[in-house]
Amino acid sequence: MKPHPTRFVSSEHLVSDASAELSELEYGLIMAGNAFNRWMVRCMSAAGAKDMTAVEVSLLHHVSHRERKKKLADICFVLNIEDTHVATYALKKLVARGYVKSEKTGKEVFFSATQAGRDLCLKYREVREHCLIETLKDSGLTNEQIGDAAQLLRHASGLYDTAARAAASL
Repeated sequence: MKPHPTRFVSSEHLVSDASAELSELEYGLIMAGNAFNRWMVRCMSAAGAKDMTAVEVSLLHHVSHRERKKKLADICFVLNIEDTHVATYALKKLVARGYVKSEKTGKEVFFSATQAGRDLCLKYREVREHCLIETLKDSGLTNEQIGDAAQLLRHASGLYDTAARAAASL
C-alpha cells in the first residue's frame, strides 16, 4: 500500500473515507479565497482606492468588463452572488464614489463603469502586473497549471452549487 502524503485539512472531523482530497480542496479554497480577497483589496488600495471591499472590487471589474451596461440579476449570476442585497449595497457605494453609474430603463436598472471607474481598473491592472504577475513568473507555476486550476475551480463551483441545492431541500 502506497503511503499518503500529509493531508492539510481545516476540519479533521469532516474528512470522508470516500474523498479525503475533498477536505484538502476545501482547506485550499478557504486559504485561497481569503488570500485572493485580501489581494484584491490591497491591490485596489495601491491603485488609489482605499477602503474598498473585495465584493466592491469584483463588482467594479465586472461592470467594467467589455464596457457594456449590465443588469443586477446578470451581475449576480455571473459572479455567483446569491444575496442581491450585498451586490446592491456595494454597487450603491461604487456609484457614490463615482466609479459606477446607474441608469433606469423601464423597470430595469443598468450599471456601467464611469471613466473614473475604468481609469481605476487600469491602475489596478498596472499594480497587478507589477506585483502579482511578476511574482507568478518567479513562482515556477506554468500558465497551463493556472488554467487547469481555473477549470477545477469552475467544476468545484458546480459541485458545491448542486450540493447546496440538495441541502436546501432537506
